[in-house]
Amino acid sequence: MDKIIIEGGVPLSGSVKIQGSKNSALPILFATILTEDRCTIHNVPELSDVRTTEALLRSLGMSCERNDAGSFSVETTDPSCTLADYELVKKMRASFLSIGPLLARRGKAKVSIPGGCVFGANGRPVDLHLMGLEALGARIKVAKGYVEAEASRLIGNTLDLSGPNGSTVTGTANILMAATLAKGETKIRNAAMEPEIIDLAMLLNNMGAEIEGAGTDELRIQGVDALHGTEHVVMPDRIEAGTYLIAGAITRGNVTVDGIMPKQLEKLTTSLEQAGIILDIGEDHIHVSTNGSIRPVDISTRAYPGFPTDLQAPMTALLTQAKGTSQISENVYKDRFNHVPELNRLGAVIHQEDGHATIDAPNELSGAKIMASDLRAGASLVLAGLAATGTTTIDRIYHVDRGYERIEKKLAKLGARITRKVGEETGEEEGAPYPTRTPTHQA
Repeated sequence: MDKIIIEGGVPLSGSVKIQGSKNSALPILFATILTEDRCTIHNVPELSDVRTTEALLRSLGMSCERNDAGSFSVETTDPSCTLADYELVKKMRASFLSIGPLLARRGKAKVSIPGGCVFGANGRPVDLHLMGLEALGARIKVAKGYVEAEASRLIGNTLDLSGPNGSTVTGTANILMAATLAKGETKIRNAAMEPEIIDLAMLLNNMGAEIEGAGTDELRIQGVDALHGTEHVVMPDRIEAGTYLIAGAITRGNVTVDGIMPKQLEKLTTSLEQAGIILDIGEDHIHVSTNGSIRPVDISTRAYPGFPTDLQAPMTALLTQAKGTSQISENVYKDRFNHVPELNRLGAVIHQEDGHATIDAPNELSGAKIMASDLRAGASLVLAGLAATGTTTIDRIYHVDRGYERIEKKLAKLGARITRKVGEETGEEEGAPYPTRTPTHQA
Protein backbone atom coordinates (compact mmCIF):
# COMPACT_ATOMS: atom_id res chain seq x y z
CA MET A 1 0.00 0.00 0.00
CA ASP A 2 1.15 3.55 -0.71
CA LYS A 3 2.43 5.86 2.01
CA ILE A 4 2.74 9.62 2.19
CA ILE A 5 5.90 11.09 3.69
CA ILE A 6 5.92 14.70 4.87
CA GLU A 7 8.76 16.93 6.06
CA GLY A 8 6.70 19.42 8.04
CA GLY A 9 7.10 23.01 9.12
CA VAL A 10 6.78 24.71 5.71
CA PRO A 11 4.18 27.51 5.33
CA LEU A 12 2.08 26.83 2.23
CA SER A 13 1.82 29.50 -0.43
CA GLY A 14 0.03 29.84 -3.74
CA SER A 15 -3.32 28.85 -5.21
CA VAL A 16 -5.09 25.51 -5.56
CA LYS A 17 -7.98 24.64 -7.89
CA ILE A 18 -10.67 22.52 -6.28
CA GLN A 19 -11.88 19.27 -7.86
CA GLY A 20 -15.44 18.33 -8.67
CA SER A 21 -17.39 17.10 -5.68
CA LYS A 22 -16.98 13.42 -4.82
CA ASN A 23 -20.24 13.38 -2.88
CA SER A 24 -22.04 14.91 -5.85
CA ALA A 25 -20.34 12.98 -8.67
CA LEU A 26 -21.11 9.52 -7.29
CA PRO A 27 -24.94 9.81 -7.13
CA ILE A 28 -24.92 11.70 -10.45
CA LEU A 29 -23.03 8.87 -12.14
CA PHE A 30 -25.46 6.31 -10.70
CA ALA A 31 -28.38 8.46 -11.91
CA THR A 32 -27.36 7.72 -15.50
CA ILE A 33 -28.88 4.25 -15.00
CA LEU A 34 -32.29 5.98 -15.18
CA THR A 35 -32.05 6.43 -18.95
CA GLU A 36 -30.80 4.40 -21.88
CA ASP A 37 -29.58 7.59 -23.57
CA ARG A 38 -26.03 8.91 -23.38
CA CYS A 39 -25.23 11.27 -20.50
CA THR A 40 -22.03 13.33 -20.37
CA ILE A 41 -20.88 14.38 -16.92
CA HIS A 42 -18.15 17.02 -16.66
CA ASN A 43 -15.79 17.93 -13.80
CA VAL A 44 -15.70 14.39 -12.39
CA PRO A 45 -12.73 14.04 -9.99
CA GLU A 46 -10.04 11.38 -10.46
CA LEU A 47 -10.59 9.32 -7.29
CA SER A 48 -10.55 5.69 -6.31
CA ASP A 49 -14.26 5.94 -5.41
CA VAL A 50 -15.00 7.18 -8.94
CA ARG A 51 -13.03 4.27 -10.39
CA THR A 52 -15.07 1.89 -8.24
CA THR A 53 -18.27 3.55 -9.48
CA GLU A 54 -17.13 3.20 -13.10
CA ALA A 55 -16.39 -0.50 -12.59
CA LEU A 56 -19.79 -1.05 -10.96
CA LEU A 57 -21.60 0.78 -13.76
CA ARG A 58 -19.82 -1.39 -16.33
CA SER A 59 -20.93 -4.49 -14.42
CA LEU A 60 -24.49 -3.15 -14.60
CA GLY A 61 -24.50 -2.97 -18.38
CA MET A 62 -23.28 0.60 -18.85
CA SER A 63 -20.53 1.83 -21.16
CA CYS A 64 -18.24 4.42 -19.55
CA GLU A 65 -15.77 6.59 -21.42
CA ARG A 66 -13.59 9.12 -19.64
CA ASN A 67 -11.43 11.77 -21.29
CA ASP A 68 -8.43 13.59 -19.88
CA ALA A 69 -10.52 16.66 -19.06
CA GLY A 70 -12.50 14.82 -16.38
CA SER A 71 -15.64 14.19 -18.44
CA PHE A 72 -17.55 10.91 -18.39
CA SER A 73 -19.86 9.70 -21.14
CA VAL A 74 -22.19 6.97 -19.84
CA GLU A 75 -24.74 4.98 -21.83
CA THR A 76 -26.78 1.81 -21.28
CA THR A 77 -25.67 -1.21 -23.33
CA ASP A 78 -27.44 -4.03 -21.44
CA PRO A 79 -30.53 -3.05 -19.39
CA SER A 80 -30.99 -6.62 -18.16
CA CYS A 81 -28.15 -6.32 -15.61
CA THR A 82 -29.49 -5.81 -12.08
CA LEU A 83 -26.83 -7.35 -9.78
CA ALA A 84 -24.45 -5.04 -7.88
CA ASP A 85 -21.89 -7.57 -6.76
CA TYR A 86 -20.25 -7.80 -3.34
CA GLU A 87 -16.69 -7.60 -4.71
CA LEU A 88 -17.32 -4.04 -5.91
CA VAL A 89 -19.91 -2.81 -3.42
CA LYS A 90 -17.76 -3.78 -0.41
CA LYS A 91 -15.21 -1.13 -1.41
CA MET A 92 -17.56 1.85 -1.21
CA ARG A 93 -20.82 2.39 0.62
CA ALA A 94 -22.01 4.87 -2.03
CA SER A 95 -22.45 1.81 -4.27
CA PHE A 96 -25.82 1.37 -2.55
CA LEU A 97 -26.96 4.39 -4.56
CA SER A 98 -27.40 1.99 -7.48
CA ILE A 99 -30.48 0.36 -5.94
CA GLY A 100 -32.93 3.24 -6.48
CA PRO A 101 -32.14 3.80 -10.18
CA LEU A 102 -32.01 0.05 -10.92
CA LEU A 103 -35.37 -0.55 -9.29
CA ALA A 104 -37.03 2.44 -10.98
CA ARG A 105 -35.65 1.84 -14.48
CA ARG A 106 -35.22 -1.94 -14.67
CA GLY A 107 -37.84 -3.18 -12.21
CA LYS A 108 -35.51 -5.10 -9.92
CA ALA A 109 -32.19 -4.85 -8.13
CA LYS A 110 -29.94 -7.11 -6.11
CA VAL A 111 -27.34 -5.04 -4.27
CA SER A 112 -24.80 -6.18 -1.71
CA ILE A 113 -24.86 -4.55 1.72
CA PRO A 114 -22.25 -1.79 1.28
CA GLY A 115 -18.76 -1.30 2.72
CA GLY A 116 -16.67 1.91 2.74
CA CYS A 117 -15.81 4.03 5.78
CA VAL A 118 -17.47 2.56 8.85
CA PHE A 119 -18.54 4.63 11.87
CA GLY A 120 -19.72 2.23 14.52
CA ALA A 121 -19.86 -1.48 15.16
CA ASN A 122 -23.08 -1.64 13.13
CA GLY A 123 -21.76 0.45 10.25
CA ARG A 124 -23.89 3.16 8.64
CA PRO A 125 -27.30 1.52 8.23
CA VAL A 126 -29.42 1.63 5.08
CA ASP A 127 -32.73 1.12 6.88
CA LEU A 128 -34.12 4.48 5.74
CA HIS A 129 -33.25 3.69 2.11
CA LEU A 130 -35.25 0.48 2.33
CA MET A 131 -38.14 2.09 4.19
CA GLY A 132 -38.38 4.74 1.48
CA LEU A 133 -38.32 2.22 -1.36
CA GLU A 134 -40.97 0.11 0.38
CA ALA A 135 -43.13 3.22 0.75
CA LEU A 136 -42.93 3.55 -3.04
CA GLY A 137 -44.23 -0.01 -3.44
CA ALA A 138 -41.01 -2.02 -3.70
CA ARG A 139 -40.90 -5.57 -2.38
CA ILE A 140 -37.74 -5.89 -0.31
CA LYS A 141 -35.90 -8.99 0.88
CA VAL A 142 -32.60 -9.03 2.75
CA ALA A 143 -30.72 -12.33 2.66
CA LYS A 144 -27.13 -13.61 2.54
CA GLY A 145 -25.58 -10.14 2.54
CA TYR A 146 -27.74 -8.78 -0.30
CA VAL A 147 -30.78 -6.54 -0.58
CA GLU A 148 -33.20 -7.74 -3.26
CA ALA A 149 -35.84 -5.28 -4.44
CA GLU A 150 -38.55 -5.65 -7.07
CA ALA A 151 -41.44 -3.57 -8.44
CA SER A 152 -43.11 -3.55 -11.85
CA ARG A 153 -43.45 0.22 -11.37
CA LEU A 154 -42.97 2.31 -8.26
CA ILE A 155 -45.95 4.33 -6.98
CA GLY A 156 -45.61 7.85 -5.56
CA ASN A 157 -46.16 8.32 -1.84
CA THR A 158 -45.43 10.65 1.07
CA LEU A 159 -42.56 9.55 3.30
CA ASP A 160 -40.28 10.85 6.03
CA LEU A 161 -36.50 10.38 5.93
CA SER A 162 -35.53 11.83 9.30
CA GLY A 163 -32.87 9.93 11.24
CA PRO A 164 -31.78 10.17 14.88
CA ASN A 165 -29.72 13.34 14.31
CA GLY A 166 -30.87 14.67 10.99
CA SER A 167 -31.86 13.56 7.54
CA THR A 168 -30.11 10.93 5.45
CA VAL A 169 -28.11 12.32 2.54
CA THR A 170 -27.57 9.14 0.53
CA GLY A 171 -31.07 7.96 1.46
CA THR A 172 -32.52 11.20 0.11
CA ALA A 173 -30.52 10.77 -3.11
CA ASN A 174 -31.61 7.15 -3.53
CA ILE A 175 -35.31 7.82 -3.01
CA LEU A 176 -35.18 10.98 -5.10
CA MET A 177 -33.76 9.05 -8.07
CA ALA A 178 -36.28 6.24 -7.68
CA ALA A 179 -39.24 8.64 -7.43
CA THR A 180 -38.47 10.33 -10.76
CA LEU A 181 -39.95 7.33 -12.62
CA ALA A 182 -42.66 6.44 -10.08
CA LYS A 183 -46.32 6.82 -11.01
CA GLY A 184 -47.80 9.94 -9.46
CA GLU A 185 -46.41 12.37 -6.92
CA THR A 186 -43.86 11.66 -4.20
CA LYS A 187 -43.22 13.93 -1.23
CA ILE A 188 -40.03 13.43 0.76
CA ARG A 189 -40.26 15.11 4.14
CA ASN A 190 -37.17 15.81 6.26
CA ALA A 191 -35.10 15.50 3.11
CA ALA A 192 -31.39 16.30 3.26
CA MET A 193 -30.68 19.91 2.26
CA GLU A 194 -27.04 19.42 1.26
CA PRO A 195 -25.76 21.20 -1.88
CA GLU A 196 -25.02 17.77 -3.36
CA ILE A 197 -28.76 17.00 -3.34
CA ILE A 198 -29.39 20.27 -5.21
CA ASP A 199 -26.76 19.27 -7.78
CA LEU A 200 -28.37 15.84 -8.25
CA ALA A 201 -31.83 17.41 -8.63
CA MET A 202 -30.48 19.80 -11.29
CA LEU A 203 -29.14 16.84 -13.28
CA LEU A 204 -32.40 14.90 -12.97
CA ASN A 205 -34.50 17.90 -14.03
CA ASN A 206 -32.22 18.35 -17.04
CA MET A 207 -32.98 14.68 -17.86
CA GLY A 208 -36.71 15.45 -17.85
CA ALA A 209 -37.63 14.86 -14.20
CA GLU A 210 -40.06 17.15 -12.38
CA ILE A 211 -38.53 17.95 -8.98
CA GLU A 212 -39.27 20.92 -6.75
CA GLY A 213 -37.90 21.92 -3.36
CA ALA A 214 -34.24 20.91 -3.71
CA GLY A 215 -32.28 22.63 -0.94
CA THR A 216 -35.27 22.57 1.43
CA ASP A 217 -36.41 19.84 3.79
CA GLU A 218 -39.32 18.81 1.54
CA LEU A 219 -38.89 17.48 -1.98
CA ARG A 220 -41.83 17.13 -4.36
CA ILE A 221 -41.39 14.82 -7.34
CA GLN A 222 -43.95 14.29 -10.08
CA GLY A 223 -43.08 10.99 -11.69
CA VAL A 224 -42.55 10.81 -15.45
CA ASP A 225 -42.61 7.88 -17.87
CA ALA A 226 -39.01 8.22 -19.08
CA LEU A 227 -35.87 10.30 -18.72
CA HIS A 228 -33.48 11.31 -21.49
CA GLY A 229 -29.77 11.98 -21.82
CA THR A 230 -28.14 15.28 -20.89
CA GLU A 231 -24.87 17.03 -20.03
CA HIS A 232 -24.04 18.24 -16.54
CA VAL A 233 -21.13 19.91 -14.74
CA VAL A 234 -20.47 18.57 -11.22
CA MET A 235 -20.29 21.24 -8.51
CA PRO A 236 -16.95 21.93 -6.74
CA ASP A 237 -16.04 19.83 -3.72
CA ARG A 238 -16.78 21.87 -0.60
CA ILE A 239 -15.02 19.37 1.67
CA GLU A 240 -11.80 19.44 -0.34
CA ALA A 241 -12.05 23.24 -0.37
CA GLY A 242 -12.40 23.34 3.40
CA THR A 243 -9.47 20.96 3.83
CA TYR A 244 -7.13 23.22 1.82
CA LEU A 245 -8.32 26.30 3.70
CA ILE A 246 -7.38 24.54 6.93
CA ALA A 247 -4.06 23.47 5.37
CA GLY A 248 -3.22 27.12 4.72
CA ALA A 249 -4.17 28.04 8.29
CA ILE A 250 -2.35 25.19 10.09
CA THR A 251 0.92 25.95 8.26
CA ARG A 252 0.59 29.74 8.81
CA GLY A 253 0.62 30.12 5.05
CA ASN A 254 -0.93 32.28 2.34
CA VAL A 255 -3.21 30.10 0.23
CA THR A 256 -5.96 30.90 -2.27
CA VAL A 257 -8.57 28.20 -2.80
CA ASP A 258 -10.08 28.70 -6.27
CA GLY A 259 -13.14 27.50 -8.15
CA ILE A 260 -15.46 27.14 -5.17
CA MET A 261 -18.83 28.29 -3.85
CA PRO A 262 -17.96 30.20 -0.64
CA LYS A 263 -21.59 30.30 0.55
CA GLN A 264 -21.46 26.50 1.00
CA LEU A 265 -18.58 26.96 3.48
CA GLU A 266 -20.10 29.61 5.74
CA LYS A 267 -20.04 27.51 8.92
CA LEU A 268 -16.38 26.66 8.38
CA THR A 269 -15.33 30.20 7.47
CA THR A 270 -17.14 31.57 10.53
CA SER A 271 -15.24 29.12 12.75
CA LEU A 272 -11.93 29.98 11.09
CA GLU A 273 -12.51 33.69 11.62
CA GLN A 274 -13.39 33.01 15.27
CA ALA A 275 -10.03 31.24 15.51
CA GLY A 276 -8.28 34.39 14.29
CA ILE A 277 -7.64 33.17 10.75
CA ILE A 278 -7.68 35.95 8.14
CA LEU A 279 -9.99 35.27 5.21
CA ASP A 280 -10.54 37.24 2.01
CA ILE A 281 -13.75 35.83 0.52
CA GLY A 282 -14.47 36.44 -3.16
CA GLU A 283 -17.15 35.30 -5.56
CA ASP A 284 -15.47 31.97 -6.37
CA HIS A 285 -12.40 31.87 -4.12
CA ILE A 286 -11.19 32.31 -0.55
CA HIS A 287 -7.72 33.47 0.47
CA VAL A 288 -6.47 32.31 3.87
CA SER A 289 -3.61 33.74 5.95
CA THR A 290 -2.67 34.19 9.61
CA ASN A 291 -1.32 36.99 11.78
CA GLY A 292 -0.62 36.00 15.35
CA SER A 293 -1.74 33.05 17.42
CA ILE A 294 -4.69 30.78 16.65
CA ARG A 295 -7.55 31.12 19.12
CA PRO A 296 -9.48 28.16 20.56
CA VAL A 297 -12.94 27.49 19.11
CA ASP A 298 -15.82 25.20 20.05
CA ILE A 299 -17.20 23.12 17.15
CA SER A 300 -20.51 21.27 17.01
CA THR A 301 -21.25 19.24 13.89
CA ARG A 302 -24.74 19.17 12.37
CA ALA A 303 -26.39 18.25 9.09
CA TYR A 304 -26.19 20.99 6.45
CA PRO A 305 -26.29 23.95 6.85
CA GLY A 306 -24.51 23.15 10.12
CA PHE A 307 -20.80 22.54 10.55
CA PRO A 308 -19.99 19.52 8.34
CA THR A 309 -18.97 16.30 10.03
CA ASP A 310 -16.57 15.69 7.12
CA LEU A 311 -14.50 18.70 8.25
CA GLN A 312 -14.49 17.83 11.94
CA ALA A 313 -11.26 15.80 11.77
CA PRO A 314 -9.33 18.43 9.73
CA MET A 315 -10.56 21.15 12.11
CA THR A 316 -9.43 19.06 15.08
CA ALA A 317 -5.93 19.01 13.61
CA LEU A 318 -5.95 22.81 13.28
CA LEU A 319 -7.13 23.33 16.86
CA THR A 320 -4.12 21.43 18.22
CA GLN A 321 -2.28 24.65 17.28
CA ALA A 322 -4.68 27.02 19.07
CA LYS A 323 -3.65 28.86 22.22
CA GLY A 324 -6.11 27.41 24.73
CA THR A 325 -8.74 24.69 25.07
CA SER A 326 -11.17 23.85 22.29
CA GLN A 327 -14.22 21.61 22.46
CA ILE A 328 -15.51 19.35 19.65
CA SER A 329 -19.02 17.90 19.76
CA GLU A 330 -19.73 15.28 17.07
CA ASN A 331 -23.50 15.09 16.64
CA VAL A 332 -23.67 13.25 13.32
CA TYR A 333 -21.45 10.20 13.99
CA LYS A 334 -20.75 10.29 17.71
CA ASP A 335 -17.70 8.01 17.48
CA ARG A 336 -16.06 9.64 14.46
CA PHE A 337 -12.76 10.13 16.23
CA ASN A 338 -10.35 7.63 14.65
CA HIS A 339 -7.93 10.50 14.07
CA VAL A 340 -7.55 11.33 17.77
CA PRO A 341 -5.14 8.51 18.80
CA GLU A 342 -2.98 9.22 15.74
CA LEU A 343 -2.91 12.98 16.39
CA ASN A 344 -1.91 12.23 19.97
CA ARG A 345 0.97 10.11 18.64
CA LEU A 346 2.22 13.29 16.96
CA GLY A 347 2.13 15.13 20.29
CA ALA A 348 -1.41 16.47 20.47
CA VAL A 349 -3.27 16.37 23.79
CA ILE A 350 -6.84 15.40 22.96
CA HIS A 351 -9.25 13.73 25.38
CA GLN A 352 -12.18 12.04 23.69
CA GLU A 353 -15.26 10.33 25.11
CA ASP A 354 -18.86 9.75 24.02
CA GLY A 355 -19.11 12.07 21.02
CA HIS A 356 -17.01 14.80 22.55
CA ALA A 357 -13.35 15.79 22.39
CA THR A 358 -11.37 18.33 24.39
CA ILE A 359 -8.21 19.70 22.79
CA ASP A 360 -5.66 21.16 25.21
CA ALA A 361 -3.37 23.30 23.09
CA PRO A 362 -1.09 24.56 21.73
CA ASN A 363 0.86 21.37 21.09
CA GLU A 364 4.20 21.14 19.33
CA LEU A 365 3.62 18.31 16.91
CA SER A 366 6.55 16.05 16.06
CA GLY A 367 6.74 13.71 13.10
CA ALA A 368 6.01 10.02 13.62
CA LYS A 369 4.71 6.95 11.80
CA ILE A 370 0.91 7.05 11.83
CA MET A 371 -1.98 5.38 10.02
CA ALA A 372 -5.09 6.64 8.23
CA SER A 373 -8.22 4.75 9.25
CA ASP A 374 -10.84 6.49 7.12
CA LEU A 375 -11.07 9.22 4.50
CA ARG A 376 -11.41 12.38 6.59
CA ALA A 377 -9.29 11.07 9.47
CA GLY A 378 -6.55 10.51 6.92
CA ALA A 379 -6.87 14.08 5.64
CA SER A 380 -6.49 15.41 9.18
CA LEU A 381 -3.26 13.44 9.59
CA VAL A 382 -1.86 14.95 6.40
CA LEU A 383 -2.66 18.42 7.78
CA ALA A 384 -1.02 17.59 11.10
CA GLY A 385 2.05 16.28 9.28
CA LEU A 386 2.35 19.58 7.42
CA ALA A 387 2.49 21.42 10.76
CA ALA A 388 4.72 18.95 12.60
CA THR A 389 8.49 19.20 12.92
CA GLY A 390 10.44 16.35 11.41
CA THR A 391 9.19 13.50 9.26
CA THR A 392 5.66 12.13 9.32
CA THR A 393 4.88 8.89 7.49
CA ILE A 394 1.20 8.13 6.90
CA ASP A 395 0.26 4.56 6.05
CA ARG A 396 -3.03 3.33 4.50
CA ILE A 397 -3.18 6.46 2.40
CA TYR A 398 -5.63 4.72 0.06
CA HIS A 399 -8.34 5.99 2.42
CA VAL A 400 -7.39 9.57 1.49
CA ASP A 401 -7.31 8.71 -2.22
CA ARG A 402 -11.03 7.92 -2.01
CA GLY A 403 -11.84 11.62 -1.68
CA TYR A 404 -8.81 13.76 -2.54
CA GLU A 405 -7.47 14.01 -6.08
CA ARG A 406 -3.64 13.86 -6.16
CA ILE A 407 -3.38 15.41 -2.70
CA GLU A 408 0.42 15.15 -2.52
CA LYS A 409 0.83 16.88 -5.92
CA LYS A 410 -1.51 19.73 -5.01
CA LEU A 411 0.21 20.27 -1.67
CA ALA A 412 3.67 20.09 -3.27
CA LYS A 413 2.60 22.81 -5.69
CA LEU A 414 1.85 24.95 -2.63
CA GLY A 415 5.38 24.34 -1.33
CA ALA A 416 4.85 21.35 0.96
CA ARG A 417 7.71 18.85 1.22
CA ILE A 418 5.56 15.83 0.57
CA THR A 419 6.07 12.66 -1.43
CA ARG A 420 4.23 9.44 -2.10
CA LYS A 421 5.98 6.12 -1.69
CA VAL A 422 4.35 3.48 -3.83
CA GLY A 423 3.92 0.29 -1.82
CA GLU A 424 3.90 -3.34 -2.71
CA GLU A 425 0.79 -5.49 -2.93
CA THR A 426 -0.56 -6.72 0.39
CA GLY A 427 -3.33 -9.07 1.35
CA GLU A 428 -5.44 -6.16 2.57
CA GLU A 429 -8.35 -4.96 0.47
CA GLU A 430 -8.00 -1.28 -0.41
CA GLY A 431 -11.13 0.58 0.55
CA ALA A 432 -12.21 -2.13 2.99
CA PRO A 433 -13.80 -0.89 6.21
CA TYR A 434 -11.56 -0.13 9.16
CA PRO A 435 -13.20 -1.56 12.30
CA THR A 436 -14.66 1.19 14.48
CA ARG A 437 -17.58 2.61 16.54
CA THR A 438 -21.47 3.21 16.76
CA PRO A 439 -23.48 5.59 14.54
CA THR A 440 -26.02 8.16 15.66
CA HIS A 441 -26.99 9.28 12.16
CA GLN A 442 -28.48 7.43 9.23
CA ALA A 443 -26.09 7.94 6.33
